[in-house]
Amino acid sequence: MPMHPLRSLSVRNFRCFTIGQVLSVTCGWMMFVAQDWLVLSMSGDSAQTLGVITALQFAPVLLLTLYAGRLADRYDKRRLLVLANVAAGALALLLGLLLLSGAERLWHIYVFAFALGTVSAVETPARMSFVSEMVGPDLLPNASAMSAAYFNVARIVGPALAGVAIGRFGVVSVVLLNSVSYLATVSALLLMRPQELLRDGIRTHGAKVTDGLRHLRSRPDLVLPLILVACVGLLGFNFQLALPLLAKTVFHTGSASFGMLTTALAAGSLAAAFATTARSGRPSQRLVLGAAIGFAAVETAAGLASGYTVALVLLAGTGFGSVYFAQAANHRIQLGTDPQYRGRVMALYSLIFQGSTPVGALASGWLAERWGVRVVLWGGGLASLAVTLVLILLFTGHRPDPAGKPGPEDRTRDGGDGAQGRNEATPGRGSSPLQPGSRKTRARIPTLQRRGD
Repeated sequence: MPMHPLRSLSVRNFRCFTIGQVLSVTCGWMMFVAQDWLVLSMSGDSAQTLGVITALQFAPVLLLTLYAGRLADRYDKRRLLVLANVAAGALALLLGLLLLSGAERLWHIYVFAFALGTVSAVETPARMSFVSEMVGPDLLPNASAMSAAYFNVARIVGPALAGVAIGRFGVVSVVLLNSVSYLATVSALLLMRPQELLRDGIRTHGAKVTDGLRHLRSRPDLVLPLILVACVGLLGFNFQLALPLLAKTVFHTGSASFGMLTTALAAGSLAAAFATTARSGRPSQRLVLGAAIGFAAVETAAGLASGYTVALVLLAGTGFGSVYFAQAANHRIQLGTDPQYRGRVMALYSLIFQGSTPVGALASGWLAERWGVRVVLWGGGLASLAVTLVLILLFTGHRPDPAGKPGPEDRTRDGGDGAQGRNEATPGRGSSPLQPGSRKTRARIPTLQRRGD
């Protein structure tokens, strides 16, 4: 089959899903910019307050994501997604009405952040594993790249629109628009043809979280990227706090320029997403490690940028590095996991990748208050580089060969690079991508899906 970059969109259900996500996630990114700006305005540009908001949104990941993975393996994922998006839309509507009344207080934003984080913690594993039911294992890498692409298109358009909308109509207009946007996702899910979903017809009602952990214990080829994701996510993926502070306290610009910084990061991320659309097999361990080193280097440079224009260019490079690394790690994990454990393993991926954000956000806020926001970027980049080099030394026994082929454990368990189509040809045994980040991805800017996609 020709390696067309849009080949996964030939599947009707995935096409409906993508259209709904583009509309909804674009408005979601507008909401994230509006919330950041609102928090900074209400707190007197406090980095620590912004860190607390981010931590509250990600804290439910630590508490609920593993259980949510169990739900994704037991129940109808499409219904779970409908319920989660309806709940998120209702929460956004309540916040918008509160802002209209003029009675908002900072603690209201705290409550909203935690509630939205709770919904997202349940939604993420279901969405990740649902993509495989829409496209199957053969199209899964391309669908993952397409998901990252639409997420980053939204991340480019959303902040740019938000900067203009906040300046002309205020924060409340963006919040209310976001609440309505959830209808796009819900409508797309309801318009799908259930009979075309690739399911095996088996519900693992006895699924346990501990079974997924036991599966990982004997898989060093999965453990390495999970550890790497945890460390780089904690140390280097703190853009949600760094960018608004960079705009306000370093370059002394307004909301529109803040939107441009976010857009530059997203533009690089989009380029990385399209660069991975040709991937058809499982990435090698060497590729994952190399991507982590590249990301760390360019983030360090971004933290040392001398001016606004230079920062825009380096943030674009940082965005490319972050998504390329996140996609490589994600594909290596999900394409190497036994299908019956995928919901729980990808829930653990979400827990590790996003659950590190409360700690990272609080630590970054503390550092920014004392030594400035630049240290969050260059310090995070250097720390990520150091951790990656240490992991290379520790896992040298599991390195792929120089040709980029999988190691012995990969060949025996996965059938080798690209063998997933042979081992998992049974319908419904695919997996799905983590969208960097979205609300509905990811890795990324306080929401559960903002990291990576």
